[in-house]
Amino acid sequence: MNSFWEERFHDEGRIWGDSPSRTAVYAIDLFKKTGVHEVLIPGSGYGRNADAFSRAGFEVTGIEISKTALSIARQGSPEVRYHYGSVLDMPLDNSVYDAIYCFNVLHLFRKNDRVEFLERCCDQLKDGGVIFFVVFSDKDSSYGTGKMVEENTFESKPGREVHYYTDDDLVSEFRGFEIITTGMMEDPEEHGKEGKHIHLLRYIYARKRAIICS
Repeated sequence: MNSFWEERFHDEGRIWGDSPSRTAVYAIDLFKKTGVHEVLIPGSGYGRNADAFSRAGFEVTGIEISKTALSIARQGSPEVRYHYGSVLDMPLDNSVYDAIYCFNVLHLFRKNDRVEFLERCCDQLKDGGVIFFVVFSDKDSSYGTGKMVEENTFESKPGREVHYYTDDDLVSEFRGFEIITTGMMEDPEEHGKEGKHIHLLRYIYARKRAIICS
């Protein structure tokens, strides 16, 4: 996975433009209402969403596996702190956070790694902390593209596997959290070489239970 994203960011730079995802704008509003101050963004890419959270007044930490993406991100908001590494190697510092916003990263892993990733996210949340995760939906137009490698998981491009979530599937994977709401959102993107595109994404907003997330 690392080589796929490193090559893509190297070749295409700011692949999706500078504007944040609509889901980030929505999550920012939710986090403000919840009293969130510190936000962790695993898989922060070149920082378009991290910058939006920073501009909104949050203390933001990003984690990114692509060195090229990180070099671009560090040209943005100087207040955002970045770590280089895989989200599966979390924690990369000793901090715990009020909230985690994760955009289009969880679905890039197979089942066992998704479980591990969520456990690591749970460990970096304060008790009562909230999460907002965004993933590909089984209703997206790209569903079924490529070779199926697990149920609802397809290698859509060489080196990139994508899991497409049903609502039941999403709720099941987050069963260790107290789920506040789930939903779907159209997210338009300037999709690099492919031009303008609209993804139909699922999101989940949930809270860490006081006892355990697993």
